[in-house]
Amino acid sequence: MAGPAAPDGTPLWVSDVEPGSTPDITAARRHALPALYKAAAEGMPTSADKGYIGAGIGIRVPVRRPKGQSEQALRADTRATNALIRNVRALGERTAAELKQRWRTLQHVTLSPGGCR
Repeated sequence: MAGPAAPDGTPLWVSDVEPGSTPDITAARRHALPALYKAAAEGMPTSADKGYIGAGIGIRVPVRRPKGQSEQALRADTRATNALIRNVRALGERTAAELKQRWRTLQHVTLSPGGCR
């Protein structure tokens, strides 16, 4: 799981590898949320997607729209908050994309002198 990112989206920390079947929220509880709770207590909340609803103190997630209704069913301030969370999260999405691209690139690198022919 990717951890925090710099304002430009550069990853600052990445956890150990988890099995592919591990849900994001489970990996987050194991690796990231304890540190994020401490940061939230000091006034620095974290934004996340709807998959992290119920993650705990300081984890800001968008409010779900009522089932069967449009986003307009939400109050104007809630829609504005959701938009802000989505825009801030775009940096985190960039970080995840960058990590995936770096991983693909590293899969083609060998440190073995015999591997380059």
